[in-house]
Amino acid sequence: MRVGIATDHGGFGLKEALVAQLRAAGHEVVDFGAHGLSPGDDYPEFVIPLAQAVVAGQVDRGVAICGSGVGASVCANKVPGVRACLIHDHFSARQGVEDDHMNILCMGGRTVGPAVAWDLVQAFLTAEFSRAERHLRRLGKVAALDAERHAPQPQR
Repeated sequence: MRVGIATDHGGFGLKEALVAQLRAAGHEVVDFGAHGLSPGDDYPEFVIPLAQAVVAGQVDRGVAICGSGVGASVCANKVPGVRACLIHDHFSARQGVEDDHMNILCMGGRTVGPAVAWDLVQAFLTAEFSRAERHLRRLGKVAALDAERHAPQPQR
């Protein structure tokens, strides 16, 4: 699988560990940065290109990390077509894909240790969207909200 990954300084160490594990597991990794530890960087610089790549199909799925994972999640979800979630547990990492077609896993580099993070990434990457009618219906409602939000507004 082609996996994109992005972080700021808050998740830099975790990202480096995950990149090595992903490659060792046979995944192709696209690293959107940060490429060095810089306390002054900002997660949108790295998360937005990752989110855009996921939507464009340049990567199959994405992993976004910041200090808590909250900012990365908020940021990624601003890109139309992204379904990013802050995940801390194995069940949600799998179920988020199966039921909600999650395409970006968000984590906190200061809240999740490397062993748990690797478990979450593996659960996320091996899960498949169920395509169950109820899940398609719900996602359709969410997509309609997204389309409405991005529709041009009439001039007054």
